Amino acid sequence: MISNGVAPDGKLLGISDVHVGNPENREVVEGLRAESDNDWLIVAGDVAELIDEIEWGLRVLRDRFHTVIWVPGNHELWTPPQDSVPLRGQARYHHLVGLCRELGVITPEDPYPIWQGPGGPARIAPLFLLYDYTFRVDGTHTKEQSLAYAHQTGVVCTDEVLLHADPYPSREAWCQARVAETERRLVTCDQGMPLVLVNHWPLIREPTRKLRYPEFAQWCGTQLTADWHRRFNVAAVVYGHLHIRRSAVHDGVRFEEVSLGYPREWTPRGLPCPLLRPILPALEAA
Repeated sequence: MISNGVAPDGKLLGISDVHVGNPENREVVEGLRAESDNDWLIVAGDVAELIDEIEWGLRVLRDRFHTVIWVPGNHELWTPPQDSVPLRGQARYHHLVGLCRELGVITPEDPYPIWQGPGGPARIAPLFLLYDYTFRVDGTHTKEQSLAYAHQTGVVCTDEVLLHADPYPSREAWCQARVAETERRLVTCDQGMPLVLVNHWPLIREPTRKLRYPEFAQWCGTQLTADWHRRFNVAAVVYGHLHIRRSAVHDGVRFEEVSLGYPREWTPRGLPCPLLRPILPALEAA
């Protein structure tokens, strides 16, 4: 892996939510190949839930692409009772960062790499921000009211059981700490070079308006990042989590949701084409 090399014929590509614990998705990941020796791949979270499966997925992708950049999704942060690594919260995240470093995969804890290929130069900023329940159900005014509505409808994220915030008192406290730390880091970046912001959860509320169950939005981000695409010199925002693959423009900035999703979601219509979403250079239709 070379994180700052010139890639004259490469592409910066993105995918997320590959969920390789599903056999059909594992087969898809096994079939992924770079088109060029200089292709970089952004993996925007939710590789799998179990540490062994996360390692398998990242190792396969590391072997296929010049550089792999990973951010955690909520599924990586779960502590399933059957996992061989029973770590919780921040300790689990740090374990995953250590695993990525052993594999040569870039994480949110590493220096932000610079893409020098077509569409560049651009600084790639992998982020880990979580959520703080501020994408609340319309008409509710507190986290408690919004959660109560979700429980009434039966649409409750598994995070409530398996995603622990240790040593923070809550997931929203962990989120707020991550946002503050990341914001300080982004401010120090040279704003003359465009940024590609990568986070598992969307940075703005608008994409969650497409959810089939809108009450799920409260597990999908934070209002604290609502102006980051305007405040910083951002070329593109890459995210997943929603399983609603789309390209959209907000305030002149391209937002790319790059998820594969569960087999039940993609098999009826087939795999998206292209499966690996070009981030830089952008598709002409984006």
